[in-house]
Amino acid sequence: MARKPVAREAVLDAFESLLIEVGERAATLDAVAKRAGVSKGGLLYHFPNKEAMISVLLERMDRLVAEDVKAMSVAPEGAAAYFIKSSLWADTPLDRVFVAATRLAEVAHKETLHRFAAVQQSWLELLAADVGPAMAKAVLYMGDGLYFNAMLASGPGGSAAGLSGDVESLLAAVERLRD
Repeated sequence: MARKPVAREAVLDAFESLLIEVGERAATLDAVAKRAGVSKGGLLYHFPNKEAMISVLLERMDRLVAEDVKAMSVAPEGAAAYFIKSSLWADTPLDRVFVAATRLAEVAHKETLHRFAAVQQSWLELLAADVGPAMAKAVLYMGDGLYFNAMLASGPGGSAAGLSGDVESLLAAVERLRD
């Protein structure tokens, strides 16, 4: 009898949480199994090794980024404004998987670095269509900087409410870039 998909998702969620909280090295198979509330054998039933968990985590990131890119492409306020507004920690599934994958990038996991490059390229293409190719990277760096500073200020589980003035300032700068 096949295991419930819920158990597989619980293992993946546990892996994601451990990456966020303690990093790649401490996100061992034993730690993931314990966090997920499954035996190590149960974990291995779904994921034969850590690389398999990483692969599925990156698939999750790809799916969530694709949904976000689609929303960005049809945003009435434009891709640049959407990007800036969405560059705050909101504890969304995309935020969580993105930070978890960042922990893999910190240890130079090649496939993760490759996926991040593809994500950045898709964002740059949409931003270039909105504010022009010359300004697309400026908007990308604004959003990246906002996200990074929001993470420093509030981190996972915190509140970035104090950064709303920064968002408004950056949105005003985006409008100036369009002129």
